[in-house]
Amino acid sequence: MEKDYNEEVKVIDCTIRDGGLVNNFYFKDELVKNVYSSCREAKIDYMEIGYKASEEYFSYKEFGKWKFCKEEDIRNVVGESKSGTKLSIMADVGRTNFNELLPKNKSIIDMIRVAAYIHQIEEACEIIKNISDKGYETSLNLMAVSLLKERELNNALEKISKSKVNVVYIVDSFGALYTDDIKDLTNKYLKYIKSSGIKLGIHAHNNRQMAYANSIEALKNGATFVDATMYGLGRGAGNCYMELMLGYLNSQKYSIRPVIQCIQDNILPLKEKIKWGQDISYMLTGQYNIHPKCAIDFLKDENHVKKYLEFFDGVKKY
Repeated sequence: MEKDYNEEVKVIDCTIRDGGLVNNFYFKDELVKNVYSSCREAKIDYMEIGYKASEEYFSYKEFGKWKFCKEEDIRNVVGESKSGTKLSIMADVGRTNFNELLPKNKSIIDMIRVAAYIHQIEEACEIIKNISDKGYETSLNLMAVSLLKERELNNALEKISKSKVNVVYIVDSFGALYTDDIKDLTNKYLKYIKSSGIKLGIHAHNNRQMAYANSIEALKNGATFVDATMYGLGRGAGNCYMELMLGYLNSQKYSIRPVIQCIQDNILPLKEKIKWGQDISYMLTGQYNIHPKCAIDFLKDENHVKKYLEFFDGVKKY
């Protein structure tokens, strides 16, 4: 069925950033370039090309270059003349030296997306002010919202509503939420931020195979930014599938064909080397609303196929 397209909706491709959590950001430049080219051809609004982590906290011995997103590395991939798809990077509070960020007029990056947990909100808002003053678009990903008590969330949203952030995200970090939860959260977030002109986004994980449905629910109720990855590439159970989301938006603006080609030529070959996507263990961490790290570790065991009941009994204790 045809649907009305909301011209305010912006799609962010997180294939490299979220996918980097699967392979420690060891993507070849050619693959990153191909994803970027596909985003441009598909007319996707933003591509998140990686993290801006600090070498004070992480080492090149353990992580690839897209964990650090140095300006010269990005320019080597996307070129100097950039149009169409904007570029974003993510930076975690407490894991990034924000003083290292160049002013926007010296950077090819358009948006800095700050990720923070509830106890870091005040620091995150101050960081966002500094980033905004440097000329960047900003977003704030409030992590692990499914764990928050209502009073905690209300207090955080009150502070965020007074900040200089452009977009705040509902982040279903553990893939634990259902559509009713997303509807309630969307309405709550908008209640606090709408009068400030702050936009709302959705970043969903697929532990319960709800990422696509939850993303749609958020858009239906007023969110205008949505994250997705090609073939769902992302940590653990993965993310909302880009090819599904573009099909849902069903507009003349976006083209699915370049995404399908990128999946065929670049993403599917990764499946032979790294693992992501639906698994019973990820489903269980979603059901019990816990971080998927234990499932990730479980799947490293070559004999895990014979140990699902053991995992089930263990995860119930959380």
